[in-house]
Amino acid sequence: MPTMSDTPSIFTKTSAFSLGGVLALGTVAYVSSRVFLPKNAKWQDRFTFIWLAFDALIHFIFEGSFLWSSTFGRQVNTETHMFGAMWREYAAADFRWGVSDPTIVSLEILTVFGAGFLCCYILNQLANNDPARHYWLIVLSTAEIYGGWMTFCPEWLTGSPNLNTSNFLYLWVYLFLMNVIWVVIPLWLMYDSYTHISGALRSTAPKVKAA
Repeated sequence: MPTMSDTPSIFTKTSAFSLGGVLALGTVAYVSSRVFLPKNAKWQDRFTFIWLAFDALIHFIFEGSFLWSSTFGRQVNTETHMFGAMWREYAAADFRWGVSDPTIVSLEILTVFGAGFLCCYILNQLANNDPARHYWLIVLSTAEIYGGWMTFCPEWLTGSPNLNTSNFLYLWVYLFLMNVIWVVIPLWLMYDSYTHISGALRSTAPKVKAA
């Protein structure tokens, strides 16, 4: 009969490193909002700035390292550097990330080089209080939600053969929490930007008199 010492550990040093890295990027994003936004900025603008800064850092550092390890004949499962270990940890929950799945890699190319730089562009608009940011926020949010859909919908349609939901960490932290925030927050951003755009357009639209 196996003993407690024979049971493989789920939460490992790599797990702690990965989650600690996410927390560190969130801290950097928060500090940057204190630096680049005025103290009296609306909470919506501060939250948006923190999210976009965090989003950009995740795309460039974490997902950028995935692209580096998943192109030109390489894959995460063969890498030995610290980011390779981090992505192997995530690949234990979603096997596709370890073997350079072409759909995942294609989405990540757009995410890193498209969404990442767009985040930076909107951050600059936000720091300068440019209302044009609301259009680009809707574009970015739509892309983020579509990326999440195309990541998981093929799995759901085929019975999720590559997803490991056998424990709390893999199911609720890696697969659920680490992905659902890229759905919930973009949806809120789309709604917030819609209210700004529609309000501005309605305020300048000519009044139509009833017949």
